[in-house]
Formats: sequence, structure tokens, C-alpha cells
Amino acid sequence: MAKLTILVLNGPNLGHLGERQPEIYGSQGMNCVPDQVNALLGEDAKDVELVFDQKNGEGELIDRLEQAREEGVDGVVFNAGAYTHTSLALGDCLAWVKIPYVEIHISNVWARPEKIRHTSFIAQHAEGVIAGFGIESYALGVAALVRKLMAGA
Repeated sequence: MAKLTILVLNGPNLGHLGERQPEIYGSQGMNCVPDQVNALLGEDAKDVELVFDQKNGEGELIDRLEQAREEGVDGVVFNAGAYTHTSLALGDCLAWVKIPYVEIHISNVWARPEKIRHTSFIAQHAEGVIAGFGIESYALGVAALVRKLMAGA
């Protein structure tokens, strides 16, 4: 089987995970994700290449998703941050680039007090949504997406 390339993409204010508001986002950073993915996927982890990126701007995220399409990325695990709840443009981009993706959130957005966080403009075309498991949400998203992609291969 050919190696699957998974883009793990973070949106605004997510460049300092492990430091930023640990009471909400925990004290672990993105550097923990590869080991968590390996633990979840076991032997299949050798067939997965993870590419990490983070952009603060909405347009930069759209540019990165379009670049991922051009690169032939197999899937995206995407935490769009606050843009999840406000960006029709990101939703439109995800609809047309047609890369399988999982929307993820570190916190349980539906348990957060701000009602706007209970809406997602990017979930409509997602393979699934994972929220509330801290930094492990990324690894869970990667594992779920990889298993789905391998099943369809």
C-alpha cells in the first residue's frame, strides 16, 4: 500500500498549544500527536505521513487547503479554531477541494458557554467530527480518517 499523507491543519490562535489557556486546551502540545497516532494505529502507522501546519488567517487556511489539493494530500485533520463557527469561505473551500477531512476540536465546543461555538460551517462535508478529548482529538481524527481511507482503498 502507498503511504497516506495526512495534513494536520490548525487555524488561528492554535500555534501555541500546551501554553495557551491550559485550563481549556490542556498542557500538551502538537509534538505529542505522532506518538498518539502510532499508539492508535499500531502497525498501520508506518503507512502514514503526517504533515503539520498552522495558519492564523482565513485566506491562508484556504490557500493551504488548495495547496493540499494540488499536492494530492490524501486527507486533512482540521481544527479551524474560531473560523469553524464563522467562515462560510472555509466551508466552501472544503466542499470544492474534495479532500476527505475530519473536523476536530480540543475542547467540547457544545459544552462551551458561547452559543456561536455550537455551530460549524465546516462540518457539512466532513467524514466526521471529534471534540473534547484534548490534544488526543488530533490522533483520534487521524486514526479514524486513515482507517476510513484504508477501507476504501
